[in-house]
Amino acid sequence: MPIVPRPDPEFGLADIPPNPPVYYAEQALLGALLLDPHRIKTIGPLDPGRFASANHRALFAAMATLTAPPPDLHVKEPVWITAVLAHARPHARGLTPSYLHALAGACPDPAHAPAYARMVRSDHARRTVLMHAGHLVQAATDPGLPNPAAVTLRRADALTALLDHLASSFPSHPGSLPRTPPPAPQDHQEGPESAGEEQLLLSTAAAYPAALASMRWLRPEDFTTALYGGLYRCLTSLASRGEPVDKVTVLWEAQQNGLLTPAFGPQDVLELLDTPAGPPEHWGEQILRRALLRHAYLAGLHVQAFAQDLTNSPHQVITGSRRALAHLAGVRARWQHATGQPTAARPPVPASRAGPSHPRTSAPAASPRSSR
Repeated sequence: MPIVPRPDPEFGLADIPPNPPVYYAEQALLGALLLDPHRIKTIGPLDPGRFASANHRALFAAMATLTAPPPDLHVKEPVWITAVLAHARPHARGLTPSYLHALAGACPDPAHAPAYARMVRSDHARRTVLMHAGHLVQAATDPGLPNPAAVTLRRADALTALLDHLASSFPSHPGSLPRTPPPAPQDHQEGPESAGEEQLLLSTAAAYPAALASMRWLRPEDFTTALYGGLYRCLTSLASRGEPVDKVTVLWEAQQNGLLTPAFGPQDVLELLDTPAGPPEHWGEQILRRALLRHAYLAGLHVQAFAQDLTNSPHQVITGSRRALAHLAGVRARWQHATGQPTAARPPVPASRAGPSHPRTSAPAASPRSSR
């Protein structure tokens, strides 16, 4: 029997997602510059890369490159629209004369072009922050990276440098904290080896407690298992008080700290602390590396939440993102101390991704008259 393919579900206009508000801001700005091309000098720093639409990027690039016609000629003949379309069409084949006329009709008032340009810059900043936050989350969770800590820190540096650059472009205002609720807690997937490494650290630190004095960079909250973090606090507390450290004294300290339960009794503590292997510093670095990646992952999720919320202004996105990254900075400082790595300088942000640049209105490559 022949197989009759099932018909695809009907796809109607209602299934097409609506354009975001910035799309209409871009249309209004381009319409203003088609109606009054000389207003490009009033819109402030802006370059084609800030536009979300590829067609709009091509049109603005043409407007920033061409020389505007004299006002009297612009009123009489469509030389400006003709020149812009001819210059942009090789880069955006879908452009038509009717769309350019529609852009002119989409502009409520050409005098409002500076406001439309601010909207374009603001949305581009939000999208750029969102992209860098995604890179940070990806690096913190990619098991295939040869050196995930180094890559993650470079991504965090790139995001921090971007936020610093954007902070100078968008003024502060009252209510600078984002209104976005924190993202729902998500488990950072830890491999099965994480608990084993934490157990090995506890047993080796109990056997060689002298190493604890040089491991102040490791903290109980770095452990993925809260119980093991509590046992590590018992170890460090005994060492800091100058008391003997072995598996029996740790057991007594665990009892005093309420760590013993019917599911985890005295014999479990003694067995856990009875399998030392390797130096404590090695296992401590492994635990701290996981904590670093976990904090980077959570910071990236928070920045993504701020940037995805369209009710946040650029300043609110910047402020909230900086606070999220501040929690990562403390773990990073301890990681660098543990591994003896110097603090790396923040990388520069490429101009095409960071902030706005002035359009090229001088030294035009073509003129409307030559494009007729």
